[in-house]
Amino acid sequence: MFDQNQQAQSTAAAPEPVATTDTTVTPTPTVDTGTYNTTTMTPEPSTDTITPTAIEPTPTMTPEPSTSDPVPSETKESTNSDNDLMSIKKNALQDLTPLLSQLEQTPEEKFRTTMMLIQASDDQSLVQSAYDAAKDITDEKVRAQALLDIVNEINYFTQEKEEEK
Repeated sequence: MFDQNQQAQSTAAAPEPVATTDTTVTPTPTVDTGTYNTTTMTPEPSTDTITPTAIEPTPTMTPEPSTSDPVPSETKESTNSDNDLMSIKKNALQDLTPLLSQLEQTPEEKFRTTMMLIQASDDQSLVQSAYDAAKDITDEKVRAQALLDIVNEINYFTQEKEEEK
């Protein structure tokens, strides 16, 4: 007698033949969208006539901002916050400038504070104060660097004016 495996093998039906069509594959040109797709293949029609197909670009799915959409509140708040901060900075610099001589600082500290004010406000009227503070610095290496910083700042102001012409 047969065991179960042998019976299953002897009674298994042969696979039915599958109808085939012409599946010749030809490459379809792709439109360059930033990535290269070299594996895209489409089967040719099985009829004797070849129908030309137009190459259409693949649509991108990047949403365009709508003019009717409101700006997200985070952006508005961030912009308002930045504007508020810049306004406070401008006011603080204006208030600090006349008080600079009231600060008890070493010549080096006075120089650094004045340079910070110059760079933060682009106020070239403070360059003379920074220069005076730099001349009073006793350490020659620190004084040399301070004087170099003054020259660089003057170069910045004079180059900016030349570019405006």
